[in-house]
Amino acid sequence: MYKCKHFQIHELVPKSVFKKRGEKAWQLLDDRLLITLDRLREKFGSMTVNNYYWQGDREWSGLRTSDSPYYSPFSQHSFGRAADCLFQDHDAESIRQQILAAPRQHEFELIGSIELDVSWLHFDVRNCDRIMTYKP
Repeated sequence: MYKCKHFQIHELVPKSVFKKRGEKAWQLLDDRLLITLDRLREKFGSMTVNNYYWQGDREWSGLRTSDSPYYSPFSQHSFGRAADCLFQDHDAESIRQQILAAPRQHEFELIGSIELDVSWLHFDVRNCDRIMTYKP
């Protein structure tokens, strides 16, 4: 089982899941997502997925359960395969462009899909041809 080097589990799952499962919540997240999160942090620096643990307003940017206001049964977030990331030193668009321009066998080869035209980086590791893009 892969655990992130640069994230604690409460940064990736909602409050209710963290309270019920604690460290066992790592089992709910796809290894490819976790590996890619670590690679993004290493390349682009400080980034946030969820920050509720520190009284922030982000709780649903990683795993989403049915009690989320953003829940969708077929969302990659619902399967532990997606994250919405905010970066401290980079805007989401510049990161999207670097990921999309990278060769297939690159540090971000596990990314299956990226959402366009949003102020955060949504990526997921769905099973598809690399890299599918879509708009909200």
